[in-house]
Amino acid sequence: MSELFRYLLVLSRPRFWLYLAGPVAVGVTYGISDVSGLFTPMTVGLAGYFLVPANVFLYGVNDAFDADIDELNPKKEGREARWQGSRPVALAVAFAFALGLVAFAATPPVAWPYLAGFLLLGAAYSTPPVRFKTTPFLDSVSNGLYILPGAAAYAAVTGSHPPVAALAGAWLWAMGMHTFSAIPDIEPDRAAGIRTTATVLGEGRTFAYCIACWVAAAAAFAAVDVRLGALLSVYPIFAAWVARSSIAVDRAYWWFPALNTAVGTLLAMGGLWRVYPLSEALA
Repeated sequence: MSELFRYLLVLSRPRFWLYLAGPVAVGVTYGISDVSGLFTPMTVGLAGYFLVPANVFLYGVNDAFDADIDELNPKKEGREARWQGSRPVALAVAFAFALGLVAFAATPPVAWPYLAGFLLLGAAYSTPPVRFKTTPFLDSVSNGLYILPGAAAYAAVTGSHPPVAALAGAWLWAMGMHTFSAIPDIEPDRAAGIRTTATVLGEGRTFAYCIACWVAAAAAFAAVDVRLGALLSVYPIFAAWVARSSIAVDRAYWWFPALNTAVGTLLAMGGLWRVYPLSEALA
């Protein structure tokens, strides 16, 4: 049993846990009208689901349908694990999906489109016959699924949909993130006959695509609040720096968890300071 849990832990990509749970924190902090709404059974439940079980579901489905491709992927040698398709592992992934269905009972209907979108896109990204990840540009667009937990949390707390500009900005940010992460996979994917946005564009134009997504994301967030746009501008600057430097992109890729955690923390703190100003916290 300990071996199973250890494998599921690696499969769930702990370095990326906050990619789903972080948006929940941001959605909650911008949705609450008082600090008393920060920790409720609903917000804690959403954060708990998207911290670990949702990652087991998302990456479990991904690894199951990428098992043959990943034989050629060097990323699976250390930080990630190759699919071990045992019955207990498959049941654990199915259970993680089922837990997501429980979220519908714990949230108001306004949050349901975002929860449904996450579960559907999370499966369709990797699962035939749709398999968005092997369709150039749809692989990028479909990765907006990463921001849907935050939209669901905001909607659940406020009873209304998030601002359209914020949704657009977050979706564009996720598109850039996904496509940047595909750059180290260009050669393994080409060797396996897989077509993605990155394999079609090549490394140089993929960098340009990511920068364009992130510039657009920063502009969309600036329409909500200029300070948000300024914060998001770190991404195109970072991508341009990596593109022009001698730093290997597969090394830079592993810096994103730290960068995203820092940016996400500042975003969440900004939302929290709306209802609990910094001057009061320091008083």
